[in-house]
Amino acid sequence: MTSVKEFRVDEPATADGLGRGRFVFTDAYSVFDWGQMPDAIPRKGASLCAMGAFNFELLDSAGVPTHYRGVADPGAAADDGAEPDPVPLVEATAPPTEMAIDLTQVPDLPYEGTHAGYDYDAFHAAGGENYLVPLEVVFRNRVPVGSSLRKRAEPADLGLDDLGGSDGEWPDEPVDLPEPVVEFSTKYEQQDRYLARAEADAIAGAADVDALEALARDVNRVVTERAEAAGFVHEDGKIECLYADGELRVADVVGTFDENRFSYGGRGISKEVVRQWYKANDPGWVEAVTEAKAAVADRDIDDWRELCEADPDPLPPAVVDAVSALYAAGTNAYTDRGWFDVPDVGAALDAVDDL
Repeated sequence: MTSVKEFRVDEPATADGLGRGRFVFTDAYSVFDWGQMPDAIPRKGASLCAMGAFNFELLDSAGVPTHYRGVADPGAAADDGAEPDPVPLVEATAPPTEMAIDLTQVPDLPYEGTHAGYDYDAFHAAGGENYLVPLEVVFRNRVPVGSSLRKRAEPADLGLDDLGGSDGEWPDEPVDLPEPVVEFSTKYEQQDRYLARAEADAIAGAADVDALEALARDVNRVVTERAEAAGFVHEDGKIECLYADGELRVADVVGTFDENRFSYGGRGISKEVVRQWYKANDPGWVEAVTEAKAAVADRDIDDWRELCEADPDPLPPAVVDAVSALYAAGTNAYTDRGWFDVPDVGAALDAVDDL
């Protein structure tokens, strides 16, 4: 199980071919790379499944290859008691929580200690020509306040020469980029690292880094166009990809409120809402996470959670209810279908603002 999705294998992938399986979306959530948090957010799993399936089907219509095969209709049952065949999202009679996918191999990534680091040669020797690329490909259309990009680049580096005044600093409001920026970060290391292009190319193995960037730009374009049509602004997001027999396909889940940042009427609608709640209301845990991530750099272990001296507090019931409604209302609006009986997005955002 990942921190928020269960992973079901129907037919294992092999060195010679893709397998088949399902994601089962749960109501668990994760922030700051902690893993599963102490409580759950009702309707979150169904919201992400419906929104992810909707985007995969948009990508299919645009000719972008993916591992998506359909969703499990909660109202369907096979006559012989077996799993019913997956269906397009439009045929689902209720919000789905299971997504059928093609599976690739996910080799272990050995950690050899502080000096040697991670052994990507061993990863690719095991993966061969059929593996999940151990990178996240990040695309950015806007630089919101709090974006990590503000720490790694100055406005002028991104073609924003007239921004930031004489000191070249970022302003205190979100900034739209003249062209999307694509970056690469690690996928399976215990702490994500942003990578120079040459290192990303080496870590990608047989997959081509230019092709990964092109695929990310295609996904960004499709999601951005849909977001605009539904009244959202698509600020940033990421994709993961599988490589099989010389072809790249988009994997994992795409364009949800967990993977991407959206805004609606100038207000953010994504998992960032929960991150900000913890920063404001459980700063001791957030600080402990930051300290543990820094401390592990000098050790021969790579799991910083072993060094974290605090656990997160549960969310108060009022926060859980408001965030649940926000996920559900956002999914209704984005997919243009009333999956959930909740107020509209504006009202859901008002409730979050009142917390």
